[in-house]
Amino acid sequence: MEFEFVKYEKRDHIGYVTFNRPERLNALHPACHVEMTKVWDDFVADKAMWVAIVTGAGDKAFSAGNDLRWTAEHRGEPVSDVLKQARGGFAGITARYDIYKPIIAAVNGFALGGGFEIALACDIIIAADHARFGLPEPRVGLMAGAGGVHRLPRQIPLKIAMGMMLTGKHITAQEAHKWGIVNEVVPNKDLISTSERWAREIMECSPVSIQASKQAAMDGLGLSPQGAIEKRYDLTEKLWHSKDAIEGPLAFSQKRKPNWTGE
Repeated sequence: MEFEFVKYEKRDHIGYVTFNRPERLNALHPACHVEMTKVWDDFVADKAMWVAIVTGAGDKAFSAGNDLRWTAEHRGEPVSDVLKQARGGFAGITARYDIYKPIIAAVNGFALGGGFEIALACDIIIAADHARFGLPEPRVGLMAGAGGVHRLPRQIPLKIAMGMMLTGKHITAQEAHKWGIVNEVVPNKDLISTSERWAREIMECSPVSIQASKQAAMDGLGLSPQGAIEKRYDLTEKLWHSKDAIEGPLAFSQKRKPNWTGE
């Protein structure tokens, strides 16, 4: 699929998604949200896609969030017709809850505002050692979107999250790793290869099992332990009737690597 502001490639069951506006620090404007909606629609629908890696073009920014310069330059212009084509929140993902395939954020620089929200919406974050994270919207008279003010306090200690949100300050990749936002910090030259290593390790598991696990974990978060355990999850039901659920134990008994099909 060809886009103007996003690159989307598919290789070996991995979808590579790259924000492609390096001249704007990969900040997103309405047309980007529309393109990203189409990317995620395709990723969900394509059975050959098992994992996604999201990053930004260049080495300065994953995404600087909302393109404030674009907003200023187009103030007063109607964009409602464009945004009607976009769903799922910022970058089509921060308010989308039906993507149970794993998503890895490869953060190659600034992940600020909406850019940080995108990373928080992913399942795993690999950060370049020069990356920085933050929700600086109050410093320009705005506030972080729902994907930031609600996800961040649920992913790190409340006082740390409030300190970030109420000051708008950035934290380093190392600090983000300390607080559990980031899974691994690596030199920028190793960022994509490390993300691919994580993707390959995920793909050693059955894609049906992984999606069922993600659905149960994410959909059960807002419930009590009893409610989460008693809840029925459709992907769990799919797993128990899948070919992969037969192939896994069979491969184990035959002492060979399983041949996953995702079916």
